[in-house]
Amino acid sequence: MELNNTWCQDGESKAGVLAHLERLEAQMKKSEELQRAQAGGNALGKKIHELRHLRDKLRAEVKASSVCPEQTVEITEQVLERQRENMKAILQAYRFTGLSGKLTSRGVCVCISTAFEGNLLDSYFVDLVIEKPLWIHHHSIPAFIPLERIAAEHLQTDVQRFLFSLCEHLNAYSGRKYQADRLQSDFATFLTGPLQRNSLCNLLSFTYKVELGSHSFPFCTRLLYKDLTKTLPTDVTVTYQGMKALPALWEEHRASHEALFCTKPVHQVFASFAREGEKLDLSPVS
Repeated sequence: MELNNTWCQDGESKAGVLAHLERLEAQMKKSEELQRAQAGGNALGKKIHELRHLRDKLRAEVKASSVCPEQTVEITEQVLERQRENMKAILQAYRFTGLSGKLTSRGVCVCISTAFEGNLLDSYFVDLVIEKPLWIHHHSIPAFIPLERIAAEHLQTDVQRFLFSLCEHLNAYSGRKYQADRLQSDFATFLTGPLQRNSLCNLLSFTYKVELGSHSFPFCTRLLYKDLTKTLPTDVTVTYQGMKALPALWEEHRASHEALFCTKPVHQVFASFAREGEKLDLSPVS
């Protein structure tokens, strides 16, 4: 009976030792896992630290290479001042070509004075605001002049070219209008009907009679100015009415008139008719 008790006690003791060893082994495994996690965490922490250091370094470099807001404003003012000086130089250079202007609080107001054959004609203005970007505040340019297209092509890149192109269009328009006005006022008696023209004065049509012997023929003329920067027509058509076939001598007259309208302002053509003794029909229009 005593032996049995001893064996039981020894068995229980061994079992307790084994359980204890198992617990120790489990604790050691947990300890090893914890150590590995801590090691990984340390590596991750080191990487984060390196990235933060790199970020701070890049921020410092960007800040060193950038300008402060006050410097940006100063640079912008310098650019605008150069534009103002450039505009003054342009106006000074073109003062003998009908281009003038004065500086305003916003920028510059440019005046474009047109002329043709030494005659001063209409004047127009463009009020420019010198900012980034440049823009037109007010203007008196006629609606049929392609101001928006000219501005889109040149205003932001070349102000001088913008003004030059605008001057070309305005001077050509004024020159064409001057010719039509002179034809209507000085040579109205030569015409057998009203002078027809559009607002841009790039399309004129009229009829006049030329006499040869006892016959007179009405010549119908159409002048088209495709190039809006020119004062001479690009297309000229002179036709006759009343006959299917024009006699050879009259055909020569028609062709010579057509050539004159291509090379001379329209009022000068009629003036040359008078000087050369061209026999025009001056009978009153019924």
